Amino acid sequence: MDNSLYDYSAIVDREPIRWPGGARVAFYVGLNVEHYRIDRPSTSTFAGTAGLTPDPLNYGWRDYGPRVGIWRLTESLDRHGIRASVLLNSDVAERYPRIIEAGRERDWVWLAHGKNNSIFQADMTRDEERAYLADVVGTIEKATGRRPRGWMGPALSETFNTPELLAELGLRYVLDWTNDDQPYRLNVPGMLSVPYSVELNDIGLFVGKSTSGPDFVRIVKDQLDQLHADSADSGRVMALALHPFVIGQAFRHRYLDEALEYVANHEGVWLTTSDEIAEHYAATASGGVEGSGEGGSAG
Repeated sequence: MDNSLYDYSAIVDREPIRWPGGARVAFYVGLNVEHYRIDRPSTSTFAGTAGLTPDPLNYGWRDYGPRVGIWRLTESLDRHGIRASVLLNSDVAERYPRIIEAGRERDWVWLAHGKNNSIFQADMTRDEERAYLADVVGTIEKATGRRPRGWMGPALSETFNTPELLAELGLRYVLDWTNDDQPYRLNVPGMLSVPYSVELNDIGLFVGKSTSGPDFVRIVKDQLDQLHADSADSGRVMALALHPFVIGQAFRHRYLDEALEYVANHEGVWLTTSDEIAEHYAATASGGVEGSGEGGSAG
């Protein structure tokens, strides 16, 4: 089966992207704020108990995020003047209202991130998924006072219908396709892909690869320095994907702070949100927000 969602586009062949204020790199933090069901296996730090119900070891590790880790992480974001782009499970809005309150105080951006991170919609029919997405988006809008503009699926999961169904609900971009350093248009009218990262991601680095704190700082610096060099002729996007139960651990806190300090004080960096990146690209890239067909090669 061919991929009809977007077209191939070589980054060296596109017309230049210009970010506000002459910035070369648009930087945002993708903050995953999630709820996990106690009766289903999910992201784990120890596979030996992952199939148990209940699984206190792994569930407790994940549950550290909304109880403790996010508050430590929030301190760093506040210190460096960074608004989070929150990838929000709608179950969070009902179970952890204190987090929603803190985010509203800080004018965080809210993206729909499914109902929880234990349910994926990959096997849903079109009608089932339409109802599911409407419930997720509506719940988040009611809790935050703001209708989400963006989407990232739990575990970056979609069906072939997801972008079109999200467009019906008024959303304008997805983060699931981590294949670029620039936004691009999907072949669904009005829908963009905005860069996200499974490489510059605390789960992959710390849980998957046992990266050390100092190595994490070096990775963030190297990523930004290379993207800054790449962007001499056309802007790039740098997404830093964080999970409070991982980066929010006490012994990692200083390293996140060091990394954010470097980013925040680097020349040519626009500290922004995924919403603002999508909005700016849609308004300034050739073809307009409704482009499709060859939209992948524009901008």
